[in-house]
Amino acid sequence: MKAITVSDPAAGVAGMRVEERPAPHAAENDVIVRVHAAGFTPGELEWPATWTDRAGHDRTPAIPGHELAGVVTELGYGTTGLTVGQRVFGLADWARDGTLAEFVAVEARNLAPLPADVDFVTAASLPISGLTAWQALFQHGGIQAGQSVLVTGAAGGVGSLVVQLAREAGAVVVGAGRAGHRARATEAGAHLFVDTEELDAAGPVDLVVDVLGGEVGARSLGLVRPGGRFVTIAAPPASERPDITALFFVVEPSRVELEQLVARVRAGTLRSFIGDVVELDGAPTAFAGSGSRNGKTIVRVAE
Repeated sequence: MKAITVSDPAAGVAGMRVEERPAPHAAENDVIVRVHAAGFTPGELEWPATWTDRAGHDRTPAIPGHELAGVVTELGYGTTGLTVGQRVFGLADWARDGTLAEFVAVEARNLAPLPADVDFVTAASLPISGLTAWQALFQHGGIQAGQSVLVTGAAGGVGSLVVQLAREAGAVVVGAGRAGHRARATEAGAHLFVDTEELDAAGPVDLVVDVLGGEVGARSLGLVRPGGRFVTIAAPPASERPDITALFFVVEPSRVELEQLVARVRAGTLRSFIGDVVELDGAPTAFAGSGSRNGKTIVRVAE
């Protein structure tokens, strides 16, 4: 099969190649998926799991990318819940070869059925950003109707979905970002937008969902009212506040949550902002450019 590979952590994107690789084997509880569309996270070349397996052994040349939408072509021993020929989408394991390839092996539990009226490109844009947004709000943030939520990076792939889901849940949503991102955050549904240079105007709030980290994350931590929550995907909070709950988390696969997300896409209440759609051969260039300014970059692997 054709795949994008990386072999040298020091080379980063410059070391990406389009190569012929052996097709994957379906292990127990796996499925093999013919990838039609895939997503990636530019920062994943800095993740240890891109280069080594869970035992710490080198696994290069590795195939990056972890979001996918496609069609099941093979079932591993003991696999249940999915069938050959079924349209699916989901999140591939961090420490296994990924989705920037014509075929990928994925644990069946990490995939959800993809309805026929949702296209592969849209579906491939959802797993990381959508699951992150869902888990930040409902699993870790405990969002309730009537609460106020500050979303940093509100115009980005994760942030724009947080805004939409929080508004649907009945929260008052404040989006934060650079001044040029006001229109996108407002389009996503933020009731109010604040420039990160004027972040103090956003508080106090019941919940902060921080996508950006750094100085913005540190300042937004101080805007949570006592008893509130601070949830970040950037890095563990740099300081402590004993009067609030503050936590960092890494997104986890969930078939149930993927089904919730795609149901909202079908209903027209959730939109993933998609920018460039490139062919597999163009994935290294897309990686180097860190995505489109108009939305998430998706790699189309097959028609």
